[in-house]
Amino acid sequence: MGALRLPALTSFFTVRSPAPAIKQRLRLPLRRPFSTAEKVVGAVVDKEKERVITPRSEDFNAWYLDVIANAELADYGPVRGTMVIRPYGYAIWEAIQEYMNVKFKETGHSNMYFPQFIPYSFIEKEASHVEGFSPELALVTVGGGKELEEKLVVRPTSETIVNHMFTQWIHSYRDLPLMINQWANVTRWEMRTKPFIRTLEFLWQEGHTAHATAEEAEEEAMQMIDVYTKFAYEQAAIPVIAGRKSRVETFAGASTTYTIEAMMGDRKALQAGTSHNLGQNFSRAFGTQFTDENGQRQHVWQTSWAISTRFVGGIIMTHGDDAGLLLPPRLAPLQVVIVPIWKKDNEKTGVLTASSSVKETLQAAGIKVKIDDTDQRTPGWKFNFYEMKGVPLRIEIGPRDVSSGTVVISRRDVPGKQGKVFGISMEPSALVAYVKDKLNEVQSSLLERATTFRDSNIVDVYSYNELKEAIAQGKWARGPWSAGDEEELKVKEETGATIRCFPFEQPEGPKKCLMTGNSADEVAIFAKSY
Repeated sequence: MGALRLPALTSFFTVRSPAPAIKQRLRLPLRRPFSTAEKVVGAVVDKEKERVITPRSEDFNAWYLDVIANAELADYGPVRGTMVIRPYGYAIWEAIQEYMNVKFKETGHSNMYFPQFIPYSFIEKEASHVEGFSPELALVTVGGGKELEEKLVVRPTSETIVNHMFTQWIHSYRDLPLMINQWANVTRWEMRTKPFIRTLEFLWQEGHTAHATAEEAEEEAMQMIDVYTKFAYEQAAIPVIAGRKSRVETFAGASTTYTIEAMMGDRKALQAGTSHNLGQNFSRAFGTQFTDENGQRQHVWQTSWAISTRFVGGIIMTHGDDAGLLLPPRLAPLQVVIVPIWKKDNEKTGVLTASSSVKETLQAAGIKVKIDDTDQRTPGWKFNFYEMKGVPLRIEIGPRDVSSGTVVISRRDVPGKQGKVFGISMEPSALVAYVKDKLNEVQSSLLERATTFRDSNIVDVYSYNELKEAIAQGKWARGPWSAGDEEELKVKEETGATIRCFPFEQPEGPKKCLMTGNSADEVAIFAKSY
C-alpha cells in the first residue's frame, strides 16, 4: 500500500508556532506515521533517510508531538481531535491496566461494563453534573434512520447510568458495599486537543462504589487516591502530589475531589488521576436507597474514581528527552533490546546464536526482551531507534563478546560512554542478576530525577505578588490560602494558574492567606496546567 499523505499532528491537535532550526536528527526507519512530505520545523526532511525530533528546550509541544510520531505511539483518526493508539502506545496502557486490575481486585472491586449510550434525561437529573458536562457532550439524535424520541449522550462518564442500575440492584444493607470498575472509552467534545492529554475520545477505567455510611465512602475515596499515588511513584516513576481539589475545581456532582498532580517537563501540571466522594448527590437524584439494619430507608453514599490514557502522555512529558521516549522499566513494553553486531558472514552465526541464548535466559527470568537481527540497518541506526523508543537497556553482542563470553550493556537514562558497561558475563545467573539490578537502578533514577526537577520548581509564596511572579517564571506556587471562589477565579483570570490541590502533606504552624491576610489552615499549590 502506498504511503498516506497526512498532515502533521500539530495541524490536527494544537497549533504550534514555528520552531527554530533543528539541532538534532535521529536516523530512523521509513515507517513515518504522520506524513510523507512535509516541512518539519524549518528543516525539509528526507523521508528515505531520517526522522526529526525537535529539541525539548526549543519547542516542548513540537518535541512531544515528534516523539509520539517517531516512537509510533499514536496516529490521528479521521475525526478532528481523535487519535489511533498504535501497538507500542497501547502496550504502555496495557501495562497500566495489568497493574491496576490487580490492585482493584485486591481492594474488593469487580470488573463489569455499562452501555456507552445514556439517556439525556439521566444527565439532567443531577443539576451540577449537567451544568459541568453540557459543553462537552456528544449527542445521538438519529438511530436506524429515524429521529429518536429521546436523544442519547455518548458516555462522558458513567455516574448517572451506574446509579440507574444501582437503584435496581441495591435494596438492603446486605447489598452493600457494592464496588465495581469498568474499563471503557469516553467521549468529551473538547475544543483544544492534544494527543493522549486531551482528545475527543479516550480510554480509562472508572470505579464506582456505594456504601451504607459517609465514613465508608470517605475511606474508599481516600483508599483509591492512595492506590493511584503508589502507582505513580512505584510504577511510572512520577512524583505526584496528592491532595484535595478546591470547590471551583471539584468534579461536577461530587462533594469532594481528591487528585494526584504531576509536574511535566515544561513545568505545567497534569491532573493524572482523581477520586471523588460523591456523598449522596447522585443517590438522591436517582433515588438509590437501601433499608438499613433498623428498617429505615436511607440513601447510599458513593464514590467514583478514574485514571485514563492521559497517564501515557504524562509518562512521555515527565521522562522523555531530546533522544525521544524514556520509559520506566516497570511499564516499558520492551525492557531490553539485543543488538547483534557482525561484519563478516562467518561471524554472523556465532553472534546470533549467542544473542538467542541471552534472549532465552532473560525471557525465562520474566524480562521483556527482543533481538533486532535485521541486516537492513546498521547497529548505530538501531542504537538511535531503540533509544528513541525509550527501551531502558540495550545489550550489544559482537564477535569479541562471543569469544570472551561477555556482553556490553547500555542504559537509556545515562547517555554515551558513561552509561555503557563492557565485559558483563553471559553466564545466566550473573547476567540475569545484573540486568535486573540495572532495570531497578533505571527505575529509581527516573523517580529521583523527576523529584529533583519537581522540587526545584516549586516556590513558597506568601503574597499575591509573589504568587504572580512565580507563575510568570513558569513555576508552581505554594502558599497559604483561605480566600473564596471569587479570589480563586481572579488568580486564574490574571495569571492563567489554578489551584491544583491542597496537598495532604501540610506544613505545621500558623499561616496567613496570601490573598486576604486572614488566618489560613492550609497551603494550596497553584500552577498552569494541561
